[in-house]
Amino acid sequence: MKWASSISEQTNLEDAIKECIAILQTQMQDEVPHLAVAFVSPHHQAGYDRVSELIRQGLDSVVVLGCSGGGIIGNGQEVEQRPAVSITAASLPGVEIVEFHLEGDSLPDLDAAPEAWEEAVNVTSGLSPQFVMLADPFSFPVQNLLLGLDYAFSQSAKIGGMASGAQQQGGNALFLGDQVYRSGAVGVALHGNITVDTVVAQGCRPVGQPMRVTESRRNILAELDGQPPMTVLKEIFEKSDDRDKELMRNSLFLGVVMDEFIDDPKQGDFLIRNVVGMDDRTGVLAIGEMLKEGQLVQFHLRDAQTSADDLTQVLERYAEENRENQAQGALLFSCLGRGEHLYGRPNHDTELFQDKLGSVPLGGFFCNGEIGPVSGTTFLHGYTSSFGIFRVAY
Repeated sequence: MKWASSISEQTNLEDAIKECIAILQTQMQDEVPHLAVAFVSPHHQAGYDRVSELIRQGLDSVVVLGCSGGGIIGNGQEVEQRPAVSITAASLPGVEIVEFHLEGDSLPDLDAAPEAWEEAVNVTSGLSPQFVMLADPFSFPVQNLLLGLDYAFSQSAKIGGMASGAQQQGGNALFLGDQVYRSGAVGVALHGNITVDTVVAQGCRPVGQPMRVTESRRNILAELDGQPPMTVLKEIFEKSDDRDKELMRNSLFLGVVMDEFIDDPKQGDFLIRNVVGMDDRTGVLAIGEMLKEGQLVQFHLRDAQTSADDLTQVLERYAEENRENQAQGALLFSCLGRGEHLYGRPNHDTELFQDKLGSVPLGGFFCNGEIGPVSGTTFLHGYTSSFGIFRVAY
């Protein structure tokens, strides 16, 4: 297995793809790539229909997967608000690459048997596939796809993101094989001599203490350990320093422990969701997630420093746990709200990744939503950096 990654800021699409391919061929040496993952900024939207054709002219018979992106990541660099194309290529001996394209109305019902989901993505769970998926945020119910794939492929990694760069339906592009789609979802299922590890950095840190949901109605949080959640928040606020008080006014989230067997949650055990509303009269909160009584939750805050610290911790933990496993390549699906907008400088997350894991070829894009697992369940996130890290299985 060999991976390589490239990026070009050429303003002409054909020139940009040629530059990327030349970089890839130098990095790949004599290896023949089987998969090319491409991301293209909206500056090149007039040429979206030619992307796959141009890539396949330079990388014969390669499987193309990709989409449009509001920011582009390639060769360990992040390019935002400027024209860019990135291509990350992989030589994958002993790996089968299975393509799939789905439209929202072609998804199985959520109560369908696992076989219906296997048929939808052209692969069976017995092959232990790993999934990389891209979807259009305006036309596709990606949450339903994630629920179905978790049901049918509970042991499989699922990683990816929502296409970005457009403001309305039909403006994004999804690339698969020699086709370009303006709606739905595309992906590949990889099986054979490949493992996909996932690292999800949600960019938050906890405040206060973990507490149990003692009363809830759908997404309404009514009681924490028998108290109105607003009462709990006011107690946390009073004990906080000035920085945290300001963050509680503007960047407050709820972390939900999704694994009911975890009693002492650590960073990475929480699914981070927005606090979307407050009622001072009743003391209840509205949360961007369905809640269940008995769940363990904790309030969280987010800012640039917190996001940097969180990413540092999850990458260091991954590096420590995988000393014996050599990463060959990686894809990064990062939120449009991260990057220079959050950190005030480019390349923050990619440089931190390379600092902790070394010079692993890294491509990706800035998404309208990021796909990745928390505690064994796959979710659509916001404000997250979600990494897929590829290595040989045996």
